[in-house]
Parts: sequence; C-alpha cells; structure tokens
Amino acid sequence: MRIRGGLESDAAAIRAVHLGAFPTAAEADLVERLIAEGDAVVSLVAEEEGKVVGHVLLSRARVDGDGRAYRGLGLAPIGVVADRQGAGLGSALVRAALEEAKARGEEIVFLLGDEAYYRRFGFRPEEAAPFASPYAGPHLMALRLGDVPLPASGRVDYAPAFAALEAQS
Repeated sequence: MRIRGGLESDAAAIRAVHLGAFPTAAEADLVERLIAEGDAVVSLVAEEEGKVVGHVLLSRARVDGDGRAYRGLGLAPIGVVADRQGAGLGSALVRAALEEAKARGEEIVFLLGDEAYYRRFGFRPEEAAPFASPYAGPHLMALRLGDVPLPASGRVDYAPAFAALEAQS
C-alpha cells in the first residue's frame, strides 16, 4: 500500500471510494464540494496495485480562541473500500494526513467521530470542549499539533460545504 497526494485525475476513484464506504452519496458530494470551493487543504489516497482504495480529506476550518486565530482543519471524510476495511488503511491515512498538516504549520484539527477509535491518534473531546460549534458535543474532538495553547473559550466553524451536508440529513 502506498499513500500519496490525491490528484485531479483521481476524482472518479475518490468518489467511488466514498460511495462504497458510506450508505449515501453525501460524503462523496462533500469531498467534491470542498475541493471545488477551495477548502481542501490535505487530500491523500491509499493506493494498492495502482488502484485507489482509500481517501482522507482535511479542509480549512475557521478557528478562534481568546482573541487569537488558529490555523485549523476539519478531518472528514475518510473512506476505505469495503473489502479493505479493517486492514489498517484508514489508520494509515489519518496518521499521514496529520503528519502533512503538521508539516504545513497547521495548529489544530477537529473531527466528529467515535472517541474509542480516534483517541488512538490523540483526538480528545476535552480538547474541543472550549470551542463553540454547531457540532459541539461528545463526538466533537480535537488534536493540537505541537505546542499550541488551548483557549479558555473559542469557536470553530467548518467549511461551508458541511452546512450543505447537514441540510441533506
């Protein structure tokens, strides 16, 4: 398995991954919209024998706390083709995406997900707790990349495409 940056020529394969990994087209549509609107920051694919079998996207999030703007991202979606789920591809994609984000000077990454799964990467609900968000709750987690101060209070807003996803639900 090889992880590399997603290319424009991978668009159909990336869409197919998300269509196969999720029950509706919402996540595949979200990826396309985030890319089209210029909010995609890190897009990585997992490739096996020349075939795209997984994809992860980090998109720009607006993050403010205690009067300071943070370089923030939202991790979503992540998808792996059905016959390769459980083989560690998703974990490898998350780790590679976080390394890329840190190398780019990003400071904090948010996601909505299962705490039992994402805690292994360092995501914690308590890291997201100071940030007001339409997604606030036990499934909103954050990971600070490096020695970034956690504010007493703040706000995180995902890219506008996420609001469209919510409207579809």
